[in-house]
Amino acid sequence: MKVLFTHSYFLQFDPKQVQHAQPYPPLGTILAAAVLREKGYTVDLFDTMFAKSPDEIIPSMGKFNPDVLVIYDDGFNYLTKMCLSNMREAAFRMQAIAKQNKCKVIVTGSDASDHYEKYLKQGADFVIHGEAELALLSIVDAIKNNQDPGALEGLIYFDAGTLKKNAKKILRKNLDEFPLPAWDLINIEPYKKTWLKHHGYFSLNVATTRGCPYKCNWCAKPIYGNQYNMRSAANVVKEIIFIKKLFQVEHIWFCDDIFGLKRSWVTEFKNELLLQKIKIRYKIQSRADLLVQEKYVEDLALSGCAEVWMGAESGSQKILDAMDKGTTVEEILKARLLLKQHQVKACFFLQYGYPGETAEDVASTIQMIEKSMPDDIGISVSYPLPGTVFYERVKSSLKDKTNWTDSDELALMFNNTYPKDYYKTLHRYTHAIFRKNKAKLLLKEKNILAVKLKAGFTYFKNKTNEIRLHLKLQQLSKPLV
Repeated sequence: MKVLFTHSYFLQFDPKQVQHAQPYPPLGTILAAAVLREKGYTVDLFDTMFAKSPDEIIPSMGKFNPDVLVIYDDGFNYLTKMCLSNMREAAFRMQAIAKQNKCKVIVTGSDASDHYEKYLKQGADFVIHGEAELALLSIVDAIKNNQDPGALEGLIYFDAGTLKKNAKKILRKNLDEFPLPAWDLINIEPYKKTWLKHHGYFSLNVATTRGCPYKCNWCAKPIYGNQYNMRSAANVVKEIIFIKKLFQVEHIWFCDDIFGLKRSWVTEFKNELLLQKIKIRYKIQSRADLLVQEKYVEDLALSGCAEVWMGAESGSQKILDAMDKGTTVEEILKARLLLKQHQVKACFFLQYGYPGETAEDVASTIQMIEKSMPDDIGISVSYPLPGTVFYERVKSSLKDKTNWTDSDELALMFNNTYPKDYYKTLHRYTHAIFRKNKAKLLLKEKNILAVKLKAGFTYFKNKTNEIRLHLKLQQLSKPLV
């Protein structure tokens, strides 16, 4: 039996990410393909990353003639976790094309887990919720053998018009038992070309863990929940050696929600890379309270870590506590200093618009940025996703629109302290202050005339924007009644 894999992330439908030019292959998709291929199934991939329309799957359907289409969204990529409506509509179109070709359709991913009825009503035969590889294998086996798959774990489906939602399949704890992803299914050239053209190096994605044990109440975890499992350091290094040889990759994004939760694992990873004489630069996502552990950042730096994206979220301890974040502003500042000492870039994820946030809390966040001056920042607004405590708190005030169209929309979709235009302006205002201060540092540190001239221009441009946006914020800052 032949199984065609695809996913629903279309880079062309997400203008902000087109501009960023940092495409990563659908890691979760090709791992699931490897699991089925290991069991004897014939698999292929239609990679939507650089496609301009879901209709581009039609030639693949005709050439491969699959029995089953699996729309398997990459659970290791934060962009798919946003549940963007552009991508959902594309998935619906591919489902329709598959049904026209008399294919069974199986769908899995964050959005399908949250909105399974929509996918089923648009033609999907089954939606898998939770960790999907082994559940997918069970379903495909059942289809192949003409067995009733209805009682299988992880399955959501309609049975004679009645919605059935079976229990999730138990997570696999020993992640080393999974095969390496089916990297051979990826046409790597457009990825490599984009990276080299825009950044001068080539980066690929690797996952070392699954899940997150922390309980930030705005963070959706529809796939792995609050459980956390890790691959061995040796197994991860094995994959790094493989993709370095296959693709000459120079940089890795470890796409885990939290990299290196166990302090001892970070040391093991460093030692394994040194033992295998592997040099690689990489970036991770982490937390301040992990980074401040003794010699944690030192081991990251020695193993090649070049960049850490920290879930700072806010400079207000009141807001961090309301989020159940479990970190402190002091830890954020200390972690940033440690990273700087070890010449690792420190970048902050920031979030505005959490319920109860006031202008004073916003000022605290900006003060934290100015005091610590991270190397980069990424700003979002609070985004309610089903299954979270935060969603339950605000769902009564949600408007008709409940998902962003693309990752740059940043629409506030619930009633909050200030109007939605305040938060859009605040996003630009914070960036203006950050860029102004970065330029100011360059003016102090660099003696090259061309650099100083460019920095001076950037400083005055953003200082002007800061003043203009501050005035606009004042106009918009009257709290809603």
